[in-house]
Amino acid sequence: MGLNFRNSEYRVSTGASFGMAILCSVLVFSGLQMYKNQLGSTRLMTLVAGYVASWLFIFMLTAINNLENIMFGKGFQARVIPEVTLCLVLACAAAGMVHRVSITVCLLCSIVGLYYINKLSQSSASAPVSHNANYKKKK
Repeated sequence: MGLNFRNSEYRVSTGASFGMAILCSVLVFSGLQMYKNQLGSTRLMTLVAGYVASWLFIFMLTAINNLENIMFGKGFQARVIPEVTLCLVLACAAAGMVHRVSITVCLLCSIVGLYYINKLSQSSASAPVSHNANYKKKK
């Protein structure tokens, strides 16, 4: 029993999703820069900075994928080498501006987030399997 996002009433258009993802990316990056001193002051806050930077990765990946869908068509998917790697490097660089430990936390949290995004994408994009109720069993 999975979620079906195809006919959901809570979906937004690709253009609106692109705009929201860009806005969230800018807000997260500016928040990391504004509170750089506080985020780098203690061990716990450096971990929080890495986690927040992993959200920057997710928002940037969403924005890039939506932009590609707008430009190249609806079926275009993000690949590991150009899109995911670029977003991961940029998010880790933003985390590195706060503290070096934040880079490692950002990398780990981003990989976990990417796993769940991929899992959600596969469950919502795959065609539902129909079960045939009228089959005969061999005896």
